[in-house]
Amino acid sequence: MLKQRVITAIILLLALTIVATQLPSFYFAIVISLLILIASWEWTGFIGLSRQSTKITYLLTVAFMLLGLFFLLGVTPNAVEIDEIRVAVILALGLLFWLLSVFVLTGYPQNSRQWNDESKIASMGLFALAPAWTGIVTLKYLLPSGYLVLALVVLIAAVDVGAYFAGKSFGSRKLAPNLSPKKTWEGVWGGMVACLLVSAGLAWCMHNYMIKLSIMQMAFLICLSAVLTFFSVVGDLVESMLKRNQNLKDSGALLPGHGGILDRVDGLIAAIPVFVLTMMLIISDIG
Repeated sequence: MLKQRVITAIILLLALTIVATQLPSFYFAIVISLLILIASWEWTGFIGLSRQSTKITYLLTVAFMLLGLFFLLGVTPNAVEIDEIRVAVILALGLLFWLLSVFVLTGYPQNSRQWNDESKIASMGLFALAPAWTGIVTLKYLLPSGYLVLALVVLIAAVDVGAYFAGKSFGSRKLAPNLSPKKTWEGVWGGMVACLLVSAGLAWCMHNYMIKLSIMQMAFLICLSAVLTFFSVVGDLVESMLKRNQNLKDSGALLPGHGGILDRVDGLIAAIPVFVLTMMLIISDIG
């Protein structure tokens, strides 16, 4: 299983590298839209939708939402920048959603009746996926080379890898036994250390090859690794909660060894708002 997961992860990383670095920003946004639509189809499993008609209705809802975001943010073939004020509002709402999710997680399973409703879980999907799309597309517009997109993905991958090996080697204290019995606090700290090391390397590369940063800005980026680890864990646990609520092992079966798209990007979509807002602040400060 580990070998299969590694092979799939390498293929995904290569595909993302090509898409992020070679496509113009507008067509990159279209590709991300397709991935969000796949994720929204998987989200219908969390909602508990069984009929094809209701699943398609939710898919169309997300599709119209994405179309609205294209117009709202000014994502067009000729645009070189998008409306950053509107981006910031959407990302702030996404950040608020993930912060509120912490309270849902800490109250699980006693609070299940308060959120275990089709309309509420459907709304959760919109609040998770809309900021995710907005954030990733914004990173591409902030730096058309695509390196910011890759940096975020690599940082979250570092959290996952560090958590896996630290948890496997040293894990003993359960993080959330009611949600994900295999996750441990040792895994969380291992993921944070791995993210910290990668963050330091990326900050150095960014300073020397992309954008000149002050010592404070570099330190801020390195410290951001702890925040990214936190949100990555929150995203992972929220997905675990929603899967457990519907007795699902995986969100889908698209990715061999990983399950569905949401199984692979659960931590990423939760970390996107805070990372992108931080990068917007740093780049605007430099500008």
